[in-house]
Amino acid sequence: MLSKGVTVSAELRITLAGAERVVAAGTTAGDALEADGRTVIAARVNGEARDLAHLVADGDVVEPIEVSSDEGRAIVRHSTAHVMAQAVQELFPGAKLGIGPPVDNGFYYDFDVEQAFHPDDLKRVEKRMREIVKQGQLFSRRAVSDDEAREELAGEPYKLELIGLKGGSLEEESVEVGAGQLTIYDNLDPKTGELCWKDLCRGPHVPSTRSIPAFKIMRSGGAYWRGSEKNPQLQRIYGTAWESRDKQDAYLKMLEEAEKRDHRKLGAELDLFSFPDELGSGLAVFHPKGGVIRRVMEDYSRRRHVEAGYEFVNTPHITKEKLYQVSGHLDWYRDGMFPPMELEGARYYLKPMNCPMHNLIFRARGRSYRELPLRLFEFGTVYRYEKSGVVHGLTRVRGMTQDDAHIYCTREEMRDELTSLLRFVLDLLRDYGLDDFYLELSTKDPEKFVGSDDAWEEATETLRQVAESENLELVLDPGGAAFYGPKISVQIRDAIGRTWQMSTIQLDFNLPELFELEYQAADGSRKQPVMIHRALFGTIERFFGVLVEHYAGAFPPWLAPVQVAGIPIADAHIPYLQDVAKKLRERGIRIEVDTADDRMQKKIRNAQKSKVPFMLLAGDDDIANGAVSFRYRNGEQKNGVPVEEAIAEIVNAVERRVQV
Repeated sequence: MLSKGVTVSAELRITLAGAERVVAAGTTAGDALEADGRTVIAARVNGEARDLAHLVADGDVVEPIEVSSDEGRAIVRHSTAHVMAQAVQELFPGAKLGIGPPVDNGFYYDFDVEQAFHPDDLKRVEKRMREIVKQGQLFSRRAVSDDEAREELAGEPYKLELIGLKGGSLEEESVEVGAGQLTIYDNLDPKTGELCWKDLCRGPHVPSTRSIPAFKIMRSGGAYWRGSEKNPQLQRIYGTAWESRDKQDAYLKMLEEAEKRDHRKLGAELDLFSFPDELGSGLAVFHPKGGVIRRVMEDYSRRRHVEAGYEFVNTPHITKEKLYQVSGHLDWYRDGMFPPMELEGARYYLKPMNCPMHNLIFRARGRSYRELPLRLFEFGTVYRYEKSGVVHGLTRVRGMTQDDAHIYCTREEMRDELTSLLRFVLDLLRDYGLDDFYLELSTKDPEKFVGSDDAWEEATETLRQVAESENLELVLDPGGAAFYGPKISVQIRDAIGRTWQMSTIQLDFNLPELFELEYQAADGSRKQPVMIHRALFGTIERFFGVLVEHYAGAFPPWLAPVQVAGIPIADAHIPYLQDVAKKLRERGIRIEVDTADDRMQKKIRNAQKSKVPFMLLAGDDDIANGAVSFRYRNGEQKNGVPVEEAIAEIVNAVERRVQV
C-alpha cells in the first residue's frame, strides 16, 4: 500500500516478515507494514526502532513493533510523556522542561516550576491531556543541527544543557539526545498542520496522540536535575500508560493490592521494624517480633549451608583503603561507598562488599587442590551510600546484611559447582514460599570491566549453559554485570505478580588474579582458582521486605513471630491454656496466652489483626474433655479438638513449612 500522492519513480527491495518485497520509492515503514497505528505503532528497521513515517530504503529489513510488546509500551509511554509536558506548559506557561523517559510500568516528566504541583493541578493536567489525545495531534520528526536546536530551545535551559552533553553518558536523558543527529518532534494539528508543541527527542513515537490507548496521572514529587543533589530540584509528575484500558485497570488493581501489602506500613502495624530518624536514612532496627522472623530465616539458612558443605567466617565492618584499591572497588564503586574516615594516619572505609576480605582468608595460608571447592559463608553487614531519592524501606537501604558466600574451585570443577549452586539457591527460595521465578544473565559492561575479553567470554558462556540447563526462562541483561564478572540473577514473581531480583551468582576470573590467589595442583604446580560470588537472599533486609509483601504480613507458621495465640473464654481458663502452652513450647512452638482483661471476641480480633496463624480457645467444655477449640487465621474453627491432636497439627505445619 502506497501513501497518497507518492510518485512511483523507482522500486526498492526490502525484507518484510522474512520475505523479500518490492515497494515503490517513498514508501514508509507504516505503508510497508500496512500498520493501523493502533496495533502496530512503530517499526524496527535494520534493528533500530523507527516511526511509522520513516521512509524505507533499498535492502532494509522491516519488522513491526506492536503496542502490546515491551518496546511498544515504552514508545506509548514516552509519547504520553510528551502529551503531559505539552499540557503542563499550556496550563503553566512558565514551566521549563527537564526530561521525560519511559520507565517500568509508566513514565515521568520533570519540570522547573515556581510552586510544587497540587493534586488539583494534576487533575487539570490529566484533563488537558485527554483533550490533546482526542484531538489526534500528529508526532512529526525533523532533524536539526546543534545550533538550530539551541536557537529553537533558547528558552529551555535544561534542554540546552543536554545538547551540550550530546554523546556523553546520559542514562535516561538518552531519550532526548544521542551520539548522532539531534531531532525535534513537533506535535501538529491534524486538520491544519499548525505547530501545537515541540520537544527535543530521539524518538520514535506513536503516529498520533490517538494511538495512546490508556493513561493516568499517578502522583508528583521532587527530583534533582540529572539525579544530583548539587543541581536544582525540579517537580516530577509520574504517570502510567498501557496498550488497553483492561491492562491499565489490572495494573491499577495490582497497585491497590500492593499498597495494602506495603512492607513499611505492615512493618509498623505488626511491630516488626522501624527507621528511627536518629539513625539516619536507610538504617533499620528490627523489633523483637521482626527479630524472631530474622533469626528463624538466618538459622534455617545456616542449617542448609552446613548440610551443603559451607564453612562459616566473619569479617570486620571497616578496612583500610588499600584493600579496595587492590580489588578495584575504589576505582569502579567509589560513588556507592560512604566517605572515608581518617584514623592514625590511615584512611578507612565502611565495607560495601565482603568478597575482598574473603580473599584475604583464602590467601592467609597455602591451599591445596584437595581443599577445593572451598565454600566460605558469612552473614556480613555492609554499607552502601544510596542516594536519598532511591532509599525505600527495607528493599533499598544503606546498611544491609548479605548472606554472602564465595566459592573457590578449580577450572575443572567450575561448571558442576555452578550447577549445584544454582539448584541449592532455587531449592532454598522454594522453602521460603517463592517458586515463581526466571533467570537473568548480566553480561559485560564494555565501559566498566577488568580482565581480558577471552576470560569474560568463557565466564559468560559457562553461566549461560548452566542457566539453560535448569529449563527456566532466561532473559539477557546486556551490560548489567559487575566490573569483575558476569552474573546470573534469580528474578522472582511475588503473590501479586511483581518481579523482584533475589539471589545472584557471579563467576569471577579477575579478583583471584588481582589478589594473587593460588592453590597447589595435583602435579605440584601453582594455579589460580576460579571464584564464584553468591548472595542467596541478596540482603536479609530486602528479602525480609519482599516476604512481608509476598505474604501480606501473614507469614507461614514456621516464620510467624507468634505461631499460636492462646485465648481463654474467661480468666478461670487461663491456667489450662498455660499448661497447653508449656507443651507447645517444649515442641519449639512460639505461643502467647492472652491474659489481658479484654473480652474473648476482642482477643480474637487482636490475634487476627496480628496475623497469628493459629488460635487455641478454651472454656469449661474444652477443659472437661481435655480439648481446645482450634481456630485458624482465616476464621475457620474446629471445636473439641483433643490437645495432643491440636499440638500435632501445629507442629506438623511448622515442620513442613506450609502456609495456612
